[in-house]
Amino acid sequence: QVQLVESGGGLVQAGNSLRLSCAASGRPFSTYAMGWFRQAPGKEREFVAAISWGGGSTYYADSVKGRFTISRDNTKNTVYLQMNSLKPEDTAVYYCAAERFLNTVVAGAAGSWGLGTQVTVSS
Repeated sequence: QVQLVESGGGLVQAGNSLRLSCAASGRPFSTYAMGWFRQAPGKEREFVAAISWGGGSTYYADSVKGRFTISRDNTKNTVYLQMNSLKPEDTAVYYCAAERFLNTVVAGAAGSWGLGTQVTVSS
């Protein structure tokens, strides 16, 4: 498994931006697809974005398309989530996930998960 640590969450006003980071260790990072998920209070965890091991393929939930961008730096063992034009409904705990296969990440069946970072968007 891969050990994952998220950072970069915080409190922001609607319309502003945040960049989340997820640092990985324990396994060759460049061989893992990565993803971001979120869970709002009282709701189930939902898929946000995913990226292939080489960065050539990305997927997004419809709710964040055009506002969020996932990227990775394999030299730093880190995946990022740039979040622009934030809305109050983006408020959630954001989790990083890793798995060997991209479709497994997208399906929410990744074997490695971080502990999450809180994002709160005020109106």
